[in-house]
Amino acid sequence: MKRINKIFTAGLLSILALSSCKKDELDLFPFSSIEVSQSFVSLKDAKAWDVGFYNSFRGNVYGSTMFIPDVQADQLNATLDFGNRNGNPHRWGISFLAEDGALSGLWASYYSAIKNINVAIDGFEKIPTANATEKTELDRYKGDAYLARAYYYSDLVKRYAKAYNPSSAATDLGVPLITVYDLNDKPARATVAQVYTQILSDITKAKTLLTAFVGTQGSKAFTLHSALALEARVKLETRDYAGAVVAAETVIASGTYPLVTNQTDMNAMWRTDLAREVIMQCFVSKPIELPNVNSIYLGFIPATGKFAPDFVPSQWVIDRFDNADIRKAAYFERKLLTIQGVDYPNIWTVNKYPGNVALFTTAATNYAHAPKVFRVAELYLISAESGARAGASTEAAALTRLNTLRVSRGLPALGALSGTPLIDAIKDERFRELAFEGFRLWDLKRWNEGFTRSAPQNLNFINVGANYNTLSVPAGSDKITWGVPTRDLTTNPNLVQNAGW
Repeated sequence: MKRINKIFTAGLLSILALSSCKKDELDLFPFSSIEVSQSFVSLKDAKAWDVGFYNSFRGNVYGSTMFIPDVQADQLNATLDFGNRNGNPHRWGISFLAEDGALSGLWASYYSAIKNINVAIDGFEKIPTANATEKTELDRYKGDAYLARAYYYSDLVKRYAKAYNPSSAATDLGVPLITVYDLNDKPARATVAQVYTQILSDITKAKTLLTAFVGTQGSKAFTLHSALALEARVKLETRDYAGAVVAAETVIASGTYPLVTNQTDMNAMWRTDLAREVIMQCFVSKPIELPNVNSIYLGFIPATGKFAPDFVPSQWVIDRFDNADIRKAAYFERKLLTIQGVDYPNIWTVNKYPGNVALFTTAATNYAHAPKVFRVAELYLISAESGARAGASTEAAALTRLNTLRVSRGLPALGALSGTPLIDAIKDERFRELAFEGFRLWDLKRWNEGFTRSAPQNLNFINVGANYNTLSVPAGSDKITWGVPTRDLTTNPNLVQNAGW
């Protein structure tokens, strides 16, 4: 017989252990443990599991989950005070190994969350409902479970497998696909095609189950619009351009999330979590329900009022933003840096995550924000890129979506574009809009492009050399795809490592 320990701490439910029981112990449960079947009796139980999903989810977005791919890519330079924090992915050298905590930690955290979801998906089917209202509530919890699992697998396959290629997806190694809890299972890696098929199946189920919860600005829970946003993202990855456009346009056409069009609101979105164009952002509350944070960009020193960031943006990144672009003043700010005891005035820093003062627990910033999971601006870009890649018949609509976003950000509309110039313009806009939100490395991977770091702001306070400011990475480089953690290869002989690790 199996037993699940359930511990509630600040609403967090986690499965800690499953252990065998002797026959004469079947009816003896410690006060801190209940048998599996007893944890799926009522809607109250389902709600407790749902709270656990969201607590885990909040812990799996922002922080290193978001900034490691950006540290690895071409937008940032490591300062002399970065202390080798996140140095291995930044350098791409021989010390960047599969057991690196940034890689192995995410893998373990995601699969732990998936384990709990799998247990719950099975258990929810055992919970009775007395009426339509109760059924709708239970459906929401089920929808949350399916959509969270889809989200985790979409991120895992993007990071630890080759980019989707229609000609090889049926044989390319994806990630282990686990949909039923089995303590002794040692799964092999499914193919990329199989993983994406499962993701889209889970999204389809979630859309049906979340029909009654369409979407509101800044929703703290998954909604139908969240499911469509993830579907659009996934279908762009799998080159289902028509499907990506339909999913993105459904949310855009709802009119629920108007684009920000002025400096005040753009600043507020990234300073005080204005939710106007946010489809979903995680619930946060001080002091105990705070999120992971993107703390590498500022390094505020309260005693001096100066800054010592680990990473600063390259000058070429700043130059990609026109002064009329309202994103520039929201995403960046000139600061007085002190590096190795030397002051450097007027240095551009990434100021996209300065911390929401409403979440501070001391006088100084803790860099906490409500993590923004889906924004409608991304859907404009997905619709534009998908339409541009789908063919000549949808290029005009793609250009319209691109220009709508540009104009909202203070830039002029572009004239007639088609083919490669249109796609390049969309790539440029995607670079600007989604800067430092963890997309850059995966976009380069999806586009099969390499990069060369160049044009830093100042050579005097950054690490220099071929592994730092002049690093060059060719398209298709092995380490654009992350390595399967070494400990998992050791404990599961059915797993195969990625090339180059």
